[in-house]
Amino acid sequence: ESLNLLYVYPQSVNFSSRQGSVRNIAVKVQFMAGEDPSQAMPVIFGKSSCAEFYKEAYTQVIYHNKSPEFYEEVKMKIPANLTDNHHLLFTFYHISCQTKQNTPLETPVGYTWIPLMQHGRLRTGSFSLPVSVDKPPPSYSVLTPDVQLPGMKWVDNHKGVFNVEVKAASSVHTQDPHLDKFFTLVYVLEEYSFPYRLKDVIITEANVEAELKASMAALKGALLDTCVRFLHQLMSKLILLIVHPPVIAGQIVNLGRAAFEAMALLVNQIHKNLEGNQDHHGRNNLLSSYIHYCFHLPTTEPISPPAVGLASYDLPIQYATLSRATARPTSLLLSRSKSISNSNPDLASTPATPDEEVQRIIGSKASERACNRMSAFIETASILCPPSRQIAKKVLLHEELALQWVVSSSTVREASLQQAWFFFQLMVKSMSHHLFLSSRLDMPRRQRFPDRFVDDIAALVCAISADIASRYHKDVELVERLNSSLAFFLNDLLSLLDRGFVFNLVRSYYKQVHINKLHTAQNPNSLTALRMDFIRIVCSHEHYVTLNLPCATLSPPASPSPSTSSTTSQSSAFSCHVQDQGVVSMFELSVPFRQQHFLSDTFLCSVFFLHKKAISALHSLLCSHDADPRYTDPQVRSHIAQLYLPLIPIVMETLGQLYDFTDPSPQRVRHASVLVDDNDPDNGTISQSVAMAIAGSPLPHSKANHFTLPSVAGRQCSTLSAECSRTLLVCFLWVLKNADAGLLERWISDLSVPQINRLLDLLHLCLSCFEYKGKKALQRINSLTFKKSQDMKARLEEAILGTIGARQEMVRRCRGTTERSPYGGQENVRWRKNVTHWRQNADRVDKSEVEQESVVDGNLATEAALIALDTLEVIVKTVVMSELKESVLVGVLRVLLHSMAGNQSALFLQHCFSTQRALVYKFPEMLFEEDTELCADLCLRLLRHCSSSVSSIRSHASSSLYLLMRQNFEIGNNFARVKMQVTMSLSSLVGTSMKFNEEHLRRSLKTILTYAEDDLELRDSPFPEQVQDLVFNLHMILTDTVKMKEHQQDPEMLIDLMYRIAKGYQNSPDLRLTWLQNMAGKHSERGNHAEAAHCLVHSAALVAEYLSMLEDCRYLPIGCVSFQSISSNVLEESAVSDDILSPEEEGICSGKYFSESGLVGLLEQAAASFNMAAMYEAINEVYKILCPIHEANRDFKKLASVHGKLQDAFNKVYNQRMFGTYFRVGLYGCRFGDLDEQEFVYKEPSITKLAEISHRLEEFYSERFGDDVVVIIKDSNPVDKNKLDPNKAYLQITYVEPFFDTYELKERITYFDKNYNLRTFMYCTPFTLDGRAHGDLHEQYKRKTILTTSHAFPYIKTRINVIHKEEIVLMPMEVAIEDMQKKTQELAFATHQDPADPKMLQMVLQGCVGTTVNQGPLEVAQVFLSEIPEDPKLFRHHNKLRLCFKDFSKRCEDALRKNKSLIGPDQKEYHRELERNYTKLREALFPLINRKIPQLYRPLPLNSLSRSSFRRVEC
Repeated sequence: ESLNLLYVYPQSVNFSSRQGSVRNIAVKVQFMAGEDPSQAMPVIFGKSSCAEFYKEAYTQVIYHNKSPEFYEEVKMKIPANLTDNHHLLFTFYHISCQTKQNTPLETPVGYTWIPLMQHGRLRTGSFSLPVSVDKPPPSYSVLTPDVQLPGMKWVDNHKGVFNVEVKAASSVHTQDPHLDKFFTLVYVLEEYSFPYRLKDVIITEANVEAELKASMAALKGALLDTCVRFLHQLMSKLILLIVHPPVIAGQIVNLGRAAFEAMALLVNQIHKNLEGNQDHHGRNNLLSSYIHYCFHLPTTEPISPPAVGLASYDLPIQYATLSRATARPTSLLLSRSKSISNSNPDLASTPATPDEEVQRIIGSKASERACNRMSAFIETASILCPPSRQIAKKVLLHEELALQWVVSSSTVREASLQQAWFFFQLMVKSMSHHLFLSSRLDMPRRQRFPDRFVDDIAALVCAISADIASRYHKDVELVERLNSSLAFFLNDLLSLLDRGFVFNLVRSYYKQVHINKLHTAQNPNSLTALRMDFIRIVCSHEHYVTLNLPCATLSPPASPSPSTSSTTSQSSAFSCHVQDQGVVSMFELSVPFRQQHFLSDTFLCSVFFLHKKAISALHSLLCSHDADPRYTDPQVRSHIAQLYLPLIPIVMETLGQLYDFTDPSPQRVRHASVLVDDNDPDNGTISQSVAMAIAGSPLPHSKANHFTLPSVAGRQCSTLSAECSRTLLVCFLWVLKNADAGLLERWISDLSVPQINRLLDLLHLCLSCFEYKGKKALQRINSLTFKKSQDMKARLEEAILGTIGARQEMVRRCRGTTERSPYGGQENVRWRKNVTHWRQNADRVDKSEVEQESVVDGNLATEAALIALDTLEVIVKTVVMSELKESVLVGVLRVLLHSMAGNQSALFLQHCFSTQRALVYKFPEMLFEEDTELCADLCLRLLRHCSSSVSSIRSHASSSLYLLMRQNFEIGNNFARVKMQVTMSLSSLVGTSMKFNEEHLRRSLKTILTYAEDDLELRDSPFPEQVQDLVFNLHMILTDTVKMKEHQQDPEMLIDLMYRIAKGYQNSPDLRLTWLQNMAGKHSERGNHAEAAHCLVHSAALVAEYLSMLEDCRYLPIGCVSFQSISSNVLEESAVSDDILSPEEEGICSGKYFSESGLVGLLEQAAASFNMAAMYEAINEVYKILCPIHEANRDFKKLASVHGKLQDAFNKVYNQRMFGTYFRVGLYGCRFGDLDEQEFVYKEPSITKLAEISHRLEEFYSERFGDDVVVIIKDSNPVDKNKLDPNKAYLQITYVEPFFDTYELKERITYFDKNYNLRTFMYCTPFTLDGRAHGDLHEQYKRKTILTTSHAFPYIKTRINVIHKEEIVLMPMEVAIEDMQKKTQELAFATHQDPADPKMLQMVLQGCVGTTVNQGPLEVAQVFLSEIPEDPKLFRHHNKLRLCFKDFSKRCEDALRKNKSLIGPDQKEYHRELERNYTKLREALFPLINRKIPQLYRPLPLNSLSRSSFRRVEC
């Protein structure tokens, strides 16, 4: 619906010079169609509650004012077709306020008017009009009031006294002089109404062409809002001028170039200024809607000029482009891939040679000649038509656009490149309409369009490709848009033109972008990304599969790229069968593959470079195939997969760059060195055919030499993220799933063993990648993703956009209504906290999404696992007859075991167990004669599934385990190996995983027992009895497991149980080793690295003990004795009892650790654990055992590593370290069961306070027994059980310190020595004889309790039983002696400390001689030394205390002397005070410490010179 409104705003009038009664002024406004008063039109909108339209409107009356101002708005709905007679009439009235006889109420006092049309334009704007006193004369409407008409009287001498403003809101009138002129000239041409007056210019046939071209060139100066409002009409007229060139004076006027230039500049201007009105492809919505909804090829011919004597035009209509044929030399055969068009209309003559024509084309482009487009062909056209007239021949829009684009230059070319998408879409729609309107859709594709147009397209694509290659690093945004636009254009051309020709265009693009620039590019990654986007868009064609000829053989075709009709049904594309051909060439990017599957080959070449965009595009493409209902048939799918077979070796080759999903550590990439095999001839290189196919160059079919991939590819150093790796593996699995099994078999049969192993590694990685994680993991991932990743991304992008300014922020918000915001669909406006992104994101994680995601994740995991299983079966089927099948089959079994280890669905496990049983049945030697590790792993996996909660999985696992035993028995009439491995596996399972269900496992064991009893073939053999023994042993282990589950929250009790189980297997080295490792794992989990290290040392000692039985190697440890320097506890691993099994027996010492490499591995782990425990001295002892082994093996690399680690350890010895804290814990009460009246020494982490362990144990046992049951005994006195409540559980916890005899202290020098190999501990309890803990000095006794543990700390557990307790009671005088000795030692330490610490020294001195504490040492002396004791037994104690005080006094004197040398001037007075205090103390002590006991100093008889201790020995 059109809009055509006029708004009139009277502003002011000045009648001050007018004589007479002109004071109360009002203005009447009318819209007049003529000069008669009756021709006032009812177009003025009425006010509310009035009629809809009126013929007139009045302003308000301004009282007693000759120069009033007005504020009214008059709104009019004017007719669309205005003439020169339409005008606005303003009548001015004086309104009488007093009623007088014979005096009218309204008296007209003036008239003025505005003619609305002038030179064909609607007049709007501000006017200052003169006012006529008299009524206007006849025919006034065509003139303006500014014209001085004769006989008229004007107010104020014809000056402008009335100010008025006129505005229009119209979709009919442009109100822009540039647009008005252009539309008027087009109208003149269409109506052929010459001559025509346009302002001061008379338009005639002679000047209309120049005026029209000038008006088109001036369109760029038009107002933008006007251009936007009239865009559709403007574009349609420009297209009309191109399609139907006007015929003026018998000449066809070429306006194509001018129209194209105007169109290009206009489109570019609109796009730039309407930046916020774009879709996610960067296309302006206004322009794209014009192409989609409004554009169509003009079907009506314009009016031809009248010619004398010719009443009609019956000649056949021909296309104007056909007349160019004579100007084009027929002998000139330029290739279509050339970058210069050979259809330039400016060529007026035929050059002699192709070179001259090319030079002429280039010259014409540079000179920008402005001659008429048809001037070169007038002579030819005149032959067909009479000279007196010329018929306007129709030009095809797409042909003209392509031509003008090719020959354009300078600003126009730049503008067309900026908005290339618009012209490409315009061309495509024009081509489509042309084919439909001319009924050419059924024609062969090569005949649909003329050759010159095809050449122009080729030249255009080549030129734009060159622009992309040359400008990608300067105009990044432009090149990205241009690249995408070109790709979409070629995608559309695949539906319209010959496909072979379009493929050549793609090839031309690759030559320009890839070969010419990729090796010399400043930023090859960005160029590669452009190439990826291009091929992704081209390959998104709806008939992509058919275009690739999925069923064609790999023999060279007759044409470079045979065309396929778009009307061909999809089913017929797959109707043929794959013929016998070179299978290898189907799996590599070879020349035959490229010739038949061009797009697929080009696409896979992009994937070869591991670019994220290429992988994502491949994933999208395969998703579209999978969801396409045309491709649901399995046979069709196999043909589609044939297009992607080279992807399999590509992914195999990139294995080293993929994310390592099998490694729980944060390492991102698999180690390529592990996967590289020196014997693999293809390692690190690709074939020349592959490399040149990537480059887009043709090659002969002969086998080329291998060469290394160019560094530009970045394959060797590139790495892939987890997301990209996962996407690539999905694509890999899709191809494997849908590929023809026969083709896969034939391809695998040609692979070398290293290549097959690489394929197995890839399947192993796929299983890890798609393993089901569970709902909890998905919830955690989602919450982290929304709260962290999105939040940080939004903040980063906001910061980036913020640097541009407020304008960009406003534009982004405006654009957010029409396109998806990069922030996830919301605005990040700081001040609107109710819509902040982190809140919305947090709310998005709901249960329904997680539920749906978990279902998808589970289905994907099952699908991936089943595809891997199918591939494994294909591999087994292929290599079964091979001589090297053993190594491949071992790899197959490893992948199979890995799949059984993950979280798999019941559906997959049923098939997996079937495959496993078949594999074991066909190749039993793989398990029972070769690698024992495989047998152990298989037993562990089967046992784990025997405890499954799903009955079908349990039944399959039970049958697999039984058949494994049976197979082992049939081979050697014994199944000792499987028996041992099953027992070890169960021990390992119960020791490391508490998630399995013990009841379900018992049911499975019962099922196995039933199988054995019902097996008729082996009923008379010892097999059933051996199975029964095995099941009994397993039940015993499960019984221990039940206890372990009960104490799962009690780490000490849990380790004790595991210790007990391990001790029970003292005679079964494999099982004991398993449980020792279980204990090491538990300790590591809790951070007890010292205990974990000792578990590993015990394991190594056990292995060494049995290795010494097998062989006598001088460099190997001779057994446990060699480990004594590490720990005295290790001797318990000695194999000296009578029932020790020989390592030569079947199934004994069959684990992987009972070997030299196993021993080395255990020792290395032990050293690592000691390092984490900061026990660096122990590392040295471990490496003393390890170094001889490396020296014997001449393994100097390992020796270098060992000595490097030793250097690090020794450097860390002097670091500040803190080892464990020890507590005595006594358990009393029947509630503790076996632990009642047991005493333990607990090792706790360093700096553990007594309150901490008390709280921990009290809280734990309170949860277990109840809050009111547990009682903590506060003191450390001996416990009388008879006084305890039998219903309570009592805990007595005491801090203990390591205790050393005097001779031990000589060897235990360092801090490590005093905290390693600890077996004796001591704690002290003060008491008095009357039962109090503390009393006066002469009453104070002390009890020393010395505890001896069964093993030395650190041990393989953190609590050890107390096996011996010794108590020593000190008398009060002995207590005083200890106290004084302690003070003296503190003084001596502070005095001789290096470097000296003045603060510490003064603090100790103050405690010894300070005035406030003088009574301390002095009181002790006065109590015990003032009198000689009566009891002779105390004589020696008295003398010893006296000597202690002498020593104490001497140490105080030394300390004072040292302090004097350390203090500054500010502390001299303080030092003098200390000296005075010391003098007083010494004087008080002097008489006491010099009093000797006479009895101790009698001369001894001669016969008593020998020591009494010797006499006791002699006795």
